[in-house]
Amino acid sequence: MDFAAILRIAMRALARNKLRSILTSLGIIIGVGAVIAMVGVGQGARQQIQDQISAMGSNILFVGSGSVNRGGTRTGWGNTKTLVQADLQAILRECPAVKAAAPGSNTSAQVVFQNNNWSTRVTGTTPEYFDIRVWPVQQGTIFKEADVESTENVAVIGETVRKNLFGDANPIGQTIRMSVRTSGTSTSSSTSTSSPGSTTQTTTPSTAQPFRVVGVLASKGYSAGGMGGDQDDYIFIPITTLQKKITGDTWLQFIQVSAVSREASFAAQEQIEALLRERHRIRPGQDDDFMVRNLADFAELQDQQAKVLTYLLGFVASISLIVGGIGIMNIMLVSVTERTREIGIRMAIGATEADVQRQFLIEAIVLSGIGGAVGIVLGIITSYVITNVFGWAVLIPPEAIVIAVGFSVAVGVFFGYYPARKAARLDPIEALRYE
Repeated sequence: MDFAAILRIAMRALARNKLRSILTSLGIIIGVGAVIAMVGVGQGARQQIQDQISAMGSNILFVGSGSVNRGGTRTGWGNTKTLVQADLQAILRECPAVKAAAPGSNTSAQVVFQNNNWSTRVTGTTPEYFDIRVWPVQQGTIFKEADVESTENVAVIGETVRKNLFGDANPIGQTIRMSVRTSGTSTSSSTSTSSPGSTTQTTTPSTAQPFRVVGVLASKGYSAGGMGGDQDDYIFIPITTLQKKITGDTWLQFIQVSAVSREASFAAQEQIEALLRERHRIRPGQDDDFMVRNLADFAELQDQQAKVLTYLLGFVASISLIVGGIGIMNIMLVSVTERTREIGIRMAIGATEADVQRQFLIEAIVLSGIGGAVGIVLGIITSYVITNVFGWAVLIPPEAIVIAVGFSVAVGVFFGYYPARKAARLDPIEALRYE
């Protein structure tokens, strides 16, 4: 008997009990749909994390000023004053794995424009910082190197600052006034994406200074994993303006570094650590008075966590596929019992054991295959519902669909084999006598 004939017989047998066939396939439908939806949620979370990490910059290392031991108590990061502009120049000159570097210092400020005011963070840096962070402007331009050299009062603002100060108005060319807190430093309780472990200033404000807005940065949103909060809630000004006109500092709170590649970032980290220990005359066994963080380490950790989440969700959802397979086996065994006389007649008129086995095996595969196809549609619809209702990122990779369908067919083969084998081994004489 050819395959087409066996398939027609199998379809007719399933059609005779439509409701039972639908209910049997329901386990596979739910299983496949759950696998696709859960894998989509896991992959979406992974992609969202990768996008956030990419938004933080490319091949980035963060070099920050270190902690101080005062009376046996170690303070937080950002309390030493040994990180200086000369260190930055040495890093660019003597670390071959480093492509670019930009200095930086942070403070807090109350910013006013007309009747609007906003409390935000102010970062002093150079134009190279925005190239390292891969951070374009959406309006205006970045301040120039000439502005740094001449300590100009110019500012580039983040999208959050723009919304709260200007609303729908055009901020380019407008003058804002900043009251910056300047009397002493303390370690920040939160970590900034631009300067993890950076320091905050105490609450004594200086006289408000005018700054002309020259650019608005493209929105980067919140940093990966919530670390550092809103990346758009910042104002950037020339480092020389911050140091000479506001804080009076001659040292740097951090240096933002870009390696020549992601792989080279680990070599760059080793080179920077060795160079700064030598420049700061730190003897073997002594603690560093600086810190170096590699974003690649954070990216790998987040990626591994997202993978584990995807595998866990997929595993939990696949359990329903196994339950559906057990349901197929149960119904096929019932079907063999109900159709014992039919099997005897087929074998009496020439059907072989292989023909009977193929017939029941194909019925099981058809049940799981139809369930798999409907499950794909259900999984895609569920994914869109999750996205629209909960706002979660969902990404359904094509291989997830292929694997889900393949697994559903494998379930049909695995759980349909025993009933098919049992039907094929029936004794024709006994089957014909069966009532």
